[in-house]
Amino acid sequence: MASGPPARWRSARQRAGSVRVRTTLAASLAVAVALTAGAVAVSELQTRTLTRNVDDALRVRADDVGALLADGSLPAVLSERRGDEAFVQVLDARGRVVAASVNIAGEPPLVAGFAPPAGPELRIFEELALDDDPFRVIAQPAGGGTIYVAASLDPVFESRDALNGILLLAVPLLVLLVGALTWLVVGRALSPVEAIRREVSTIGGDDLHRRVPEPAPHDEVGRLARTMNEMLDRLEESQRRQQQFVADASHELRSPLTGIRAQLEVDLAHPEDARPVETERVVLEEAIRLQDLVEGLLELARADAGETAPMEPVDLDDVVLAEIERVRGRDAVAIDARGVSGAQLIGNREQLTRAVRNVLENAARHAFARIAVSLVEEAGTVVLAVTDAGPGVPVEERERIFERFTRLEASRARRSGGAGLGLAIAREIVTRHGGSVAVDAAHSPGARFVLRFPRPAGTP
Repeated sequence: MASGPPARWRSARQRAGSVRVRTTLAASLAVAVALTAGAVAVSELQTRTLTRNVDDALRVRADDVGALLADGSLPAVLSERRGDEAFVQVLDARGRVVAASVNIAGEPPLVAGFAPPAGPELRIFEELALDDDPFRVIAQPAGGGTIYVAASLDPVFESRDALNGILLLAVPLLVLLVGALTWLVVGRALSPVEAIRREVSTIGGDDLHRRVPEPAPHDEVGRLARTMNEMLDRLEESQRRQQQFVADASHELRSPLTGIRAQLEVDLAHPEDARPVETERVVLEEAIRLQDLVEGLLELARADAGETAPMEPVDLDDVVLAEIERVRGRDAVAIDARGVSGAQLIGNREQLTRAVRNVLENAARHAFARIAVSLVEEAGTVVLAVTDAGPGVPVEERERIFERFTRLEASRARRSGGAGLGLAIAREIVTRHGGSVAVDAAHSPGARFVLRFPRPAGTP
C-alpha cells in the first residue's frame, strides 16, 4: 500500500504555506511591482524631460538662425557656440544649402523631403546623411527656404541607460531588503503565537491547569493569549464540575441501590424474620428515589447538551394550581393559593411543570406547616413566588443551593433533603425560558423563592 509523501516534503509544504512565508512573499511581490512600475515611470519621465530640453535648445537655435536670415546678416558658415553640438543648415526653395554650421560646412543636406508647410516641426531620425546615430531634427520655414537644426539623442539615451542600470541593481536589492525585514518582523511578531501553539499542543485532558505564555504588549497576540487562557480556565472549571457531577451522581445512585440490595439480602438471609410488605414498601421508596434521580440527571444532561424543547403558549396558572393539588394530596402541609391569578407565557409545558414542582416540593420539604403561593403579572413579567415558613436559607447559601447535589446542613438526611438536584433543575429550566430564580433576600422568617419569566409582547 502506498504511503504518504515523505516527512521532509510535508515539512517543506507547511513552511511554504506558513503565514510568515506568505506575508514575506506578498510584501516582496507588492514592493517589486511598485518599484518596477516606479522605475519604468522614472526612466520614461527622464527620457521625455531630456528630449524636451533638446527640443527647447533646437527651437532657440532655429529662432536665432531665422533672425539672422531675416536681417540679411546670415553668413555662409555659422559659428559654433560653446557647448553646442547642434548641426545647422539653411536650404533655399530649390533645396540647395546656402548656410551651415561650421561642424557640417560643405556637407550635403541633412534630410530630404522634410519641409513643413507652415510652421516648425520636430522629428526623430534614426540616422542622418552624415551620421548613423538617432537625431532630433527641427525644420522651420524661413525666407522662402527651410532652416534645419539637428542634435544627437545619444546623451539622452546614455543618461537613460545609466539610470536604468542603477534601477536594475537597486530594485532587486530593495526587494530583497524588504523581504528580509518582513521575514524578521513577521517572525518576531509571530514568535509568541508559535509559543502559544507549542504550549497548547502539549496540553491534554489532565493538564488543563497549565496556561499559555502571555506577552507583555496589549496587542492582538496578547489578547489572543489572554483569551486562550480564559478558555482554558473555563475548560478546567467545566472539567472540575463534570468530575464532581459524575462523582456526586455515582454516590447518589449507589445509595438507593445499596438500600434495596441490603433489604433484600437481609430478608433472604433471615426468611423467618422477613416482612414482605415492609420490604416492598422500602424497595418501592428507594425505586422512586432512584427514578427521580435518574430523571433529574437526564434533565440536566439534556440542558448541558443544549437541547431545545418545542415552545407554545402555556397558562402558567393552570400548571401552578395542578402542582399545588398534587402536593396537597401527598404532603400534610397547608398551601395558600389565593394569590394565584391568570398568567400566560411562551414555553414548554412539561419543563415548566417540572420547575414549579421542584420549587413546591422544596418548600413542602422545609415548611413547618404552611406554604403561600402567588402568581402575578408585573410590567411585562410573570412572577411566581413560593413562600414557606420554614428555617429559611442562610445568606451565604442563597446561591449555592441552586448548584447540583447541594444540600444544606439542616437537610442532610436523604429522606428529607432529596438528592440536591431539584433547585438546580428548576434554575436550568427557568434560565432556558429567559427568566431567573432567586431567594428573596428581604423575606424573613422562612424562605421566599421568586421565579420571573418574560411575558412576550402580544400575549393576551
